Amino acid sequence: MDREAELSEFLKSRRARLRPEEAGVPYKNHGTRRVRGLRREELALLAGVSVAHYTRLEQGRSQNVSAEVLDSIADVLRLTADERTYLHALAHPAHRCRDCPQTPVRPGLQRLLDSMILTPAFVLGRHANVVAWNRLAAAVFADFAAIPEDRRTIGHLVFLDEEIKRMHGEGWPRLAQEHVAQLRLLSARYPKYPQIMEHVDAICSRSPEFRRLWNEHHVAAATHRDYVLDHPIVGELRLSAELVGLPGDPELQGMDLFAAEPGSESENRLRHLAATTTREPSNTPVA
Repeated sequence: MDREAELSEFLKSRRARLRPEEAGVPYKNHGTRRVRGLRREELALLAGVSVAHYTRLEQGRSQNVSAEVLDSIADVLRLTADERTYLHALAHPAHRCRDCPQTPVRPGLQRLLDSMILTPAFVLGRHANVVAWNRLAAAVFADFAAIPEDRRTIGHLVFLDEEIKRMHGEGWPRLAQEHVAQLRLLSARYPKYPQIMEHVDAICSRSPEFRRLWNEHHVAAATHRDYVLDHPIVGELRLSAELVGLPGDPELQGMDLFAAEPGSESENRLRHLAATTTREPSNTPVA
């Protein structure tokens, strides 16, 4: 990712989405505006910085911009906590997380996955690639072992797998936007990991929906979500998801865990899948 170009485009997109009246710009100045959102001059005034200083930042030149100035600009733009983190990561690349080599999933982590009999779970790498999974995750979502490693990613599944789109139904647009927003955060978190942008470029070239969402510059961390799935074997599954960080494995994005409400029909359907699936967890060699 071209950090300077991304910083420039991100600030422009956030400035364009904010209506002047939302930022406190007097209505008399709204007149016949030739730009969407705030003008640079208006943003600079509200943030308490010079127009020249802000202009340099929006051009991607952030070397001499302090964290305090970034926070002032973030306040004016009404950035979310995730967007604020992203802005700081772009502006101050030296402060971003250190790069770590991708290593095989630890046996203990795989054993933990396999012990979750009624909890679909998988482990995600730095570009949301699925690096490990348990049997029930394969039964619910996809036969990960049968997918080539370079296409075993959430991006490929969400945007290029028609069965996944069908299974998510009306919830697919939200899922798609959430995933793209998470990928943008990951691109700033792991600046020395070129596979992220290679992955983004690959999905952009094949999916107009992904390309449109990427160009909208959404930024948000994937944490907890609720899904209603139309599973091809057991029907409706209502699942809550939690992305849990793995502090001891900084090369991994985290472990995604899915659970049904205890005693619900969805839990009964998970039990059925667990008892009948022939799909294998990631620790089983595939012939």
